[in-house]
Amino acid sequence: MDRQARLFAIAEYLRGRRTGVTAAQIAERFGVTLRTVYRDLDALRSADLPLHAEQGRGGGYALDRHYALPPINLSAREAAVLVALGAYAARMRLLPFAETLEAALDKVRGALSASAQRELLKVLDGLQFVGVPAMPAAAAVRRAVEEAWFGGTALRVRYRRSDESTSERTVKVAGVIMERHATLVHCVDVDTGEARHYRLDRIDVATPVAAAPAGPGGGRG
Repeated sequence: MDRQARLFAIAEYLRGRRTGVTAAQIAERFGVTLRTVYRDLDALRSADLPLHAEQGRGGGYALDRHYALPPINLSAREAAVLVALGAYAARMRLLPFAETLEAALDKVRGALSASAQRELLKVLDGLQFVGVPAMPAAAAVRRAVEEAWFGGTALRVRYRRSDESTSERTVKVAGVIMERHATLVHCVDVDTGEARHYRLDRIDVATPVAAAPAGPGGGRG
């Protein structure tokens, strides 16, 4: 990669991460020395890119949060990689949030010109998906888990154990673990604080729990 291409790639890398990125992380990402990174960052500043250094934990180099960047221009090859990865995740059921994933892929396709879209379709025609997918989960359960995770809200779940008995708990979703044969939802029990994993395909019902209304003076009623 020549310097001009690397400068553009670093700018795109920083654009995708408005939080701080250390010079060491940039050097590792692009396979160059720290001295080269510092020279490249100086060049980007000279080109009026609003780059600043943030101090403290989680700090590093970042773009000004108020800086409006132009739309992303994807090549057909870049789009093909993103769409192929998304299609694989959907078909193998690696990522439970299929509807959100499909909407994101539609935006990737929509960013391409007509000729680039035709090139993308040719590439995708050559893809084959082989393997045993994870067990399916109900669409309503997947949507509820997604909303609870990204929204930070509690979820009431009815879980079916391996012996077919069921239990009900109110949990907070702390994360998602994606295995080849199963998707695990990492939850923390609201009542006991116990952390455990639930197989997504064994959650029969998932219902968002509304936050308790505030009482007089702003506290809980």
